[in-house]
Amino acid sequence: MDKRKVMLQEALILTVITLFSGLLLGFVHELTKDPIQKQEQLAIQNACQEVFSNQQDVTFIEQQSEPTLYLKEDLEKQGVSIGKVWEAMDADGVPAGYVIETASSEGYGGNITLYVGVTMDGVLNDVSILNISETPGLGMRASEVLVPQLRNKAVDLIEYTKTGADEEDEIDAISGATITTKAVTNAVNGALRMAKELRGGDEE
Repeated sequence: MDKRKVMLQEALILTVITLFSGLLLGFVHELTKDPIQKQEQLAIQNACQEVFSNQQDVTFIEQQSEPTLYLKEDLEKQGVSIGKVWEAMDADGVPAGYVIETASSEGYGGNITLYVGVTMDGVLNDVSILNISETPGLGMRASEVLVPQLRNKAVDLIEYTKTGADEEDEIDAISGATITTKAVTNAVNGALRMAKELRGGDEE
């Protein structure tokens, strides 16, 4: 068999393998797409429920809300972005507050995504960390160390300190994980500012 025929056969075999692999990957993608989407939706629902778990029979309605250009640009300087927004409704259909998806791109290990619940009177109800990839034993302790300090704070913004929090608007930083603490704090503050804007606050 001459060299040209061998090359053609090899090219044909590679084409068949590539085509088969593509079809197989497409099949696997279609097979797993719905279960993955369902798991993502469940994680979001659980996060929304978690940040309003102290209130009974709350339902969540997704809103088509975006921050004003001023707020968006200001938050981007801190590596913070606002994602989806839900309005929390109580059993009587009265707005109870907002759940705001907020993310910081300045975590030590990359993006940190939070769901923040803010009541209609501006209280930081609770925080749920949905995505985090920080250092084990340090930044990964954010849910354990930071979240409990953030619950039920009636403040406009949060600050972190390394010397011991003694004010309502302060939280203690995670020891050895200042970068993570700063990223989480900035993301939470982004949600607080967005909630204020949604309630008709004075954000420009």
